Amino acid sequence: MVLLAAAVCTKAGKAIVSRQFVEMTRTRIEGLLAAFPKLMNTGKQHTFVETDSVRYVYQPLEKLYMVLITTKNSNILEDLETLRLFSRVIPEYCRVLEESEISEHCFDLIFAFDEIVALGYRENVNLAQIRTFTEMDSHEEKVFRAVRETQEREAKAEMRRKAKELQQARRDAERSGKKLPAFGGFGSAGMTSVSSGSIITDTIVEPEKPKITPASVRPSGPSKALKLGAKGKEVDNFVDKLKSEGETIMSTTGKRGSDVSKVLPPPVNVESVHLREEEKISLTCGRDGGLQNMEVLGMLTLRVTDEKNGRIRLIINNNDNKGLQLQTHPNVDKKLFTSESVIGLKNPEKSFPLNNDVGVLKWRLQTTDESLIPLNINCWPSESGTGCDVNIEYELQEESLELNDVVISIPVPSGVGTPVIGDLDGEYKHDSRRNILEWCLPVIDANNKTGSLEFSIAGQPNDFFPIGVSFVSKRNYCDIQVTKVTHVDGDSPVRFSTETSFVVDKYEIL
Repeated sequence: MVLLAAAVCTKAGKAIVSRQFVEMTRTRIEGLLAAFPKLMNTGKQHTFVETDSVRYVYQPLEKLYMVLITTKNSNILEDLETLRLFSRVIPEYCRVLEESEISEHCFDLIFAFDEIVALGYRENVNLAQIRTFTEMDSHEEKVFRAVRETQEREAKAEMRRKAKELQQARRDAERSGKKLPAFGGFGSAGMTSVSSGSIITDTIVEPEKPKITPASVRPSGPSKALKLGAKGKEVDNFVDKLKSEGETIMSTTGKRGSDVSKVLPPPVNVESVHLREEEKISLTCGRDGGLQNMEVLGMLTLRVTDEKNGRIRLIINNNDNKGLQLQTHPNVDKKLFTSESVIGLKNPEKSFPLNNDVGVLKWRLQTTDESLIPLNINCWPSESGTGCDVNIEYELQEESLELNDVVISIPVPSGVGTPVIGDLDGEYKHDSRRNILEWCLPVIDANNKTGSLEFSIAGQPNDFFPIGVSFVSKRNYCDIQVTKVTHVDGDSPVRFSTETSFVVDKYEIL
């Protein structure tokens, strides 16, 4: 069998896709395909026609033809088998058998044709093998990609850990009133160029590299510690690679302290009576001050896993003075809760459902009182000769809270380069793809209630709004707590565990 060409053509002989397996000119193949419809005898059902020099083996495909052009001494049975395989390949890549669809997937079809026939001779392949070969699926490549992704994750985790250590060291130095020499001019307002930011990176990162090595096993000097192990080199190589690919690596590594989602992990020790207090805040505030809307929704959920603790009551301590609206579950005794702040079922003989999360109490706070804003954000963009100087600061007004993994997202103009950072508390990251400057603070509490960020970039004051805020907290905003759980009979105490979370649904400064 010598297959000269395989083609998909119209009923008028116009070639849509043609693959020649021997040396043939374009004029020659177009002439053969143009003569093909004229050779077909109407009214007779054949699968091939012949001329003095070639044989056409064909199969109709709706308004098209799948045509194989072979030599006259080719085995017709093998030709027909090959034709069936060609005809089955086309629907694999084309949804409809039309000229436009064939033209759109012409290269996919040509690659598949090459897997069927090589140098005019049929290859021993089936349809599944053709798809595998054209997709070039490689197990070795998958393993390589998996190993590479693992190395990148380890490098990112190492950079985040190092950033936390640097931030903690700086915070400790500020609290003790000392100034570490390794920090150089960090935090000074005189940093107005990108080069100064890179100098700070070197001065901060360099003394901290010995911490990567197992110094507790064998003490060594800083210079030797830099050479121990390969992990430090992997981190440096990964950072260099990010820079070469256009990523912006910031002065404090630019990574958040942790990339955990805004959901707190479940507690480790969970009793048979477990309570979960969940609060979500939705806040919209104006850039010039003024609280447009603030809503806090909370729910107390009970889960009982031991049948003997099903008939219980919850003693609630409500010290809220913000004007909450409380609502109990319909099966809860509302009079008992109103008079004694005790949650119990209307029918004391019944038990709470086992192994189910049951919401027993909901509360809601809606206000426009600015004094109730938990975290106040103040942003001052001012125009300068080269763009805008932006000063942004935070203040924790609710000092009883401890906010973790705080991220303040500030929009920045696109296509104007990286912002030049001046004074900074915490860490920052410039996401050039989303045009966002993320100001990351691991913890905001009563000991760290204020902080500021200064940066300069080309743009207009309106370019830096709306500002978004996200955080998580293990302390609730509204002072509602379960102080005691008792049995209905005898009022004997029951051991219980509590899980508290306060998260952001929406927090925007418009």
